[in-house]
Amino acid sequence: MTNLSTPLSHDEITYQRQALNEVSRTFALTIPLLPTELEHAVGNAYLLCRIADTIEDDPQLPVESKLTFSQQLINLVNGTDDGQGFATELAAALAPTVPSTEVDLVKSSTRVIAITRKLSPLQQNAIQTCVTKMATGMPDFQGCEQGSGLTDMATLNRYCYVVAGVVGEMLTDFFCAHSAAINSHRDTLTKLAHSFGQGLQLTNILKDIQVDKSRGICWLPRDIFTKNGFDLTHLGSGPVNPGMTAGVEQLLGITRYHLNNAVRYALLIPAEEREIRRFLLFPVILALLTLKKLHSQQENYSDHSIKISRRAVTLSGLFVKTAATRNRAVLTVINRISRGLPGPLPGSV
Repeated sequence: MTNLSTPLSHDEITYQRQALNEVSRTFALTIPLLPTELEHAVGNAYLLCRIADTIEDDPQLPVESKLTFSQQLINLVNGTDDGQGFATELAAALAPTVPSTEVDLVKSSTRVIAITRKLSPLQQNAIQTCVTKMATGMPDFQGCEQGSGLTDMATLNRYCYVVAGVVGEMLTDFFCAHSAAINSHRDTLTKLAHSFGQGLQLTNILKDIQVDKSRGICWLPRDIFTKNGFDLTHLGSGPVNPGMTAGVEQLLGITRYHLNNAVRYALLIPAEEREIRRFLLFPVILALLTLKKLHSQQENYSDHSIKISRRAVTLSGLFVKTAATRNRAVLTVINRISRGLPGPLPGSV
């Protein structure tokens, strides 16, 4: 498929890769796995989404300011603002606790958007749609994630769509524009894209229960835990409650379901597009390993952030590099990792 864009300069490529490495080591590892044209587009999109996250995550910015800055970011991405005032004002308004790397990224907003303008029209449109949905949708959850958790699983589903499902949709647009063979699966890929994003986002929420709790935040759905006899306001106080364990187990099953859909998504990509397959499968395998570790540490999962070892990360990377094109090998490893993990309860997804 024709997908014309303006070549990036050496300085632009170097800057974007460096910025990615500073704000996300994980994506700094996975995005370079993509073909060059897609690496530039996905990397640029990630940086813009990270700016949206920085606005939303700031613990001191008033809600009104977050709404204003989010709209200014939307205007910048859509080409109705030059961004200079946005960058200066937002950087000055961010709380002292915001990491310096994120502040630097905000200050470099105009540099990031200059790269956006060199992407193909289709890529720019996909980024605009994604950032607009994300920056518009995230404020809806402002304040509702406090220590008592979200109202219900439906609310958590909507949150996961706004912060991750929209990214899956954008990636699908990128991939379908890149390859006619991929585009032939567009309908199925689009349906699975939401699940792909949700599986990875739910994994992040589950592994960071303790980190979020320390910030006075809880993204867990109250309805699931209430049905199991646990009040999320008591999260982290005293020994692990059986109701808490049961609620997490139910979420593990839902997350496993979505990650299985993510594998289906990846395997719909033709084997000859090995770089895209590697990009997709690597985070899914790491997510499943994280669920496995969380499942095996039920007695103390709420006492610390769940992390997998560097060795596991390295081995996963080697497997993806050598076997991503072989469906049977991928499914064998996925099934082996998933063995023992709970499945979703009937009607839960």
